[in-house]
Amino acid sequence: MQELVNFLKEIGNRKVMVVGDLMLDSFVYGDVERISPESPVPVLAVSREDKMLGGAGNVVSSLAALGVKPVLFAVIGDDARGAEVADIARKTGADAGGLVVDAGRPTILKTRYLARNQQVLRTDIEKTHAIDPAIEAKIFTGIQKVLKQVQAVVLSDYGKGVLTKSLLEKVVAAAAAAGIPVLADPKGRDFSVYRGADVVTPNRKELGEAAGIETPKDDEEIIAAAKKIIRECGIKTVLATRSEDGMSVVPSVGEALHLKARAREVFDVSGAGDTVIATMAAALAAGASMADAAKLANIAGGLAVSKVGTTPVRAEEILAVLEGRDSGGSLQAPIASWTQAGEQIRKWQAQGLKVGMTCGCFDILHFGHVNYLNEARRQCDRLIVALNSDESVKILKGPSRPVNAEAARGAVIGALAAVDLVVMFGAAKTDEDNTPVELVGTLRPDIFFKGGDYTVEQLPEAKPVLAYGGEVSIMKMHEGYSTTGIIEKSRKTA
Repeated sequence: MQELVNFLKEIGNRKVMVVGDLMLDSFVYGDVERISPESPVPVLAVSREDKMLGGAGNVVSSLAALGVKPVLFAVIGDDARGAEVADIARKTGADAGGLVVDAGRPTILKTRYLARNQQVLRTDIEKTHAIDPAIEAKIFTGIQKVLKQVQAVVLSDYGKGVLTKSLLEKVVAAAAAAGIPVLADPKGRDFSVYRGADVVTPNRKELGEAAGIETPKDDEEIIAAAKKIIRECGIKTVLATRSEDGMSVVPSVGEALHLKARAREVFDVSGAGDTVIATMAAALAAGASMADAAKLANIAGGLAVSKVGTTPVRAEEILAVLEGRDSGGSLQAPIASWTQAGEQIRKWQAQGLKVGMTCGCFDILHFGHVNYLNEARRQCDRLIVALNSDESVKILKGPSRPVNAEAARGAVIGALAAVDLVVMFGAAKTDEDNTPVELVGTLRPDIFFKGGDYTVEQLPEAKPVLAYGGEVSIMKMHEGYSTTGIIEKSRKTA
């Protein structure tokens, strides 16, 4: 176990090259409340749109979340979407110098329209013919220049024309000559195009199709199908993902390894394959054996299916599993980072739950606080408390506050039945923004609660909430209860 932890900690010092079909994924959210008078189709009243990397970009995001430096080689169009994809890739942490502009094809865009988190339509803008030889030459020239700087190569094939047979042959041969492992996420039935690859990662259905048999079910059938592919297609190792049954690693030489899936809620399987190959590549890049890399990938795959959409798995989440810190059943609401809170909110919202948020110092918890939080929780399905950091409280209340440090305040507020998640915010210096405006705009709760004699117009937090279609609720405070009053009373009593 400690060896796996060591490999995980080494991942952050590695670079992994990703070559494949890059896309832009767009998710358009809204509500359908009427049918169009022009034709019998629903009218989606759009409230927000989220954009992220798709296709090979899922692997890039997964690698970046693990702490690896992704080096990306792909094709984008000579259009605004191409520039947007490149910008997102760089912000993710990838080296996007290998993006080649092809004026003859658009940047691939997949748009999903969702009404109350139910997908009602998907549109694709793409051309899937093979890239021109001149574009292929540009990609491979770039790969040759930086190949020796990376420790693993991932071929992310979505069948959109970038990974031509000749490009695959050249990349695999160049990586083999440099002693760099190549992992392929295959597309289609002919795995011989990946000949020489160290690992291919089909799911159970893809494995059966490539082997020309029915979908294999048990260990023996998985091994037989994998061995056939290894023998006929020149692949060194097959890693077959098996959904709820975990995964199997079948090498060309030696015994097969069957890893059982870790029991957890399966919420969304999209992107799990990209998480598996990214983790596998990162671990091999860090020097792990094929078996140890697969063990880490199996944990990551189990975490991936418990998330919404293609939310990446972070290294610290895998580490928590390895160290036994991810067990559920706690009645304590966790203190989450902004990223973790955003992932949890999207999961709740995808389940159709209404997410509320409020904010405050909550320095000494009292009757007014408890009643306020209970009332807020009655108006939503899940309640998040944004807690001012210690420095933020000092700016608001003076140098003698807070009485209780943020960790203690977070633990106490998180123990209340009304609270489902705690997240920290606030300024570190007096000249910085000390409001939760940025946090609210990032997390996008369905409803934002504020206690006191305010109007919506007076609240700086209201602007971002209303901008993305959320609602603001001004709630009455319970008179006669305040932290300041409690402190003054205790001083007089003393």
